[in-house]
Amino acid sequence: MTVADLQELFAYSRWANGKLFSVIDQLPGHAFTREVAGAYGSIRNTLVHIMSTEAGWLERCGGPRRGPRLVADDFARLEEVVERWERIQSDMVHFLGQLEETDLERLAEYHGAEGVLRSMPVGELLHHAAIHAVHHRAQVSLLIREMGHAPGNIDLLFYFAEKREVPAW
Repeated sequence: MTVADLQELFAYSRWANGKLFSVIDQLPGHAFTREVAGAYGSIRNTLVHIMSTEAGWLERCGGPRRGPRLVADDFARLEEVVERWERIQSDMVHFLGQLEETDLERLAEYHGAEGVLRSMPVGELLHHAAIHAVHHRAQVSLLIREMGHAPGNIDLLFYFAEKREVPAW
């Protein structure tokens, strides 16, 4: 994993988020917070989990302070999620732009779920953060489909194709 690889993964993440946000924005107002299914119960809750986690890993790796875990109830509307996430994404772009390849091997300490102090290389933690978001965006996509809407294809292949202005298939 290189700094350029991480920059590309987070650029893809911004692209995929934007695709989902545009579809979510078209859903009826109650759909954003409606309890449907999944580990976090609603589209909003899942998005806030992804966003909070990304900001948390960024902080642990040396980026700006997130503070306490973000709480879904603090985000009543999609616009509030988008606004906060844009700041986090901007912080991520800035942070990645300052990294040297050797920084990716630096150990970052954090407390695991059970409170035990752990450490892993910055590159691995940021790679995890990007892949974690892919996992949960797929859940959001499924929730949108459960509500009868087509979220479109947010696969990495389509990101690269759009970026290069070529057909994906």
